[in-house]
Amino acid sequence: MKQTAVEVRDLRKRYGEIRAVDGVSFSIGSGEVFGLLGPNGAGKTTIVECILGLRQPDGGQTTVLGMQHSTHSQQIKARIGAQLQTTGLAPRLTVRELVDLFAGLFPRSLPAGEVLDLLALKEKAGARSADLSGGQRQRLAVALALVNDPELVILDEPTAGLDPQARRALWDVICSLRENGKTVLLTTHYMDEAEQLCDRVAVMDHGRIIALDTPQALISQHFEDTAIEFVALGEPPREQLAALPCVTQTIFENGRPTLYTADVPRTMYGLFEMAEAGALAFKDMTVHQATLEDVFLKLTGRRIRG
Repeated sequence: MKQTAVEVRDLRKRYGEIRAVDGVSFSIGSGEVFGLLGPNGAGKTTIVECILGLRQPDGGQTTVLGMQHSTHSQQIKARIGAQLQTTGLAPRLTVRELVDLFAGLFPRSLPAGEVLDLLALKEKAGARSADLSGGQRQRLAVALALVNDPELVILDEPTAGLDPQARRALWDVICSLRENGKTVLLTTHYMDEAEQLCDRVAVMDHGRIIALDTPQALISQHFEDTAIEFVALGEPPREQLAALPCVTQTIFENGRPTLYTADVPRTMYGLFEMAEAGALAFKDMTVHQATLEDVFLKLTGRRIRG
């Protein structure tokens, strides 16, 4: 059996009347890439801060690498690395100086060159952090999270704001962490990222976990059908669309219907008949197998957004 790297039990945190985290429980196995998936405001960052010991929960508890912050905070911090959404970087220090500085804070660390290589920052070693692009600063923040060779790596929206090439490069880093036996807790609102990287995901909304399993299992649990999406030009005729042949479910959000169908050709034929009769006008149609985006849409009635 896999050992448990993180255990969260009935975690609760309020900010005034807002229940940021409302009774959340999950565990992360050693060597697992575990995703907290949900829109901004779902409670992901608050959970991360509680796991890191940066925020005191109102109820429940977190156990990290078999320890709790109340009694073993320093031991925990020496064995984990974290990249948060906002990382304060001394603007006049160079990339290499920052890596060396962070390395000196821990009892053990990786060679600076190895960390810079991993994050494709070696050519920027002599550049001041103030002169880095947004994507380079994000990669530097991840490098600083890895400098102590942590057993548990926590990445909070690590690819937010990155261009597609930089995102893919960071995906490769996360995959290499898993290959090296590291445990990774990843928060994201990117569905494709969660599907590609995570062994399991906890789908969050309004401070609660609404689904938890492997990405493929979540999709299989909720869908056997194919999704047809399009933009309706004008108010879509909801009852007529729901009555189309082989349609099993319809979801309407902001003028964009999504029809789930057991037989794409028959449903498409019905759609084009409606269009020919003048009952429907549409554009930007896509047909795809169900994804985590569809799971969230089915469970909440809306698409996930940052």
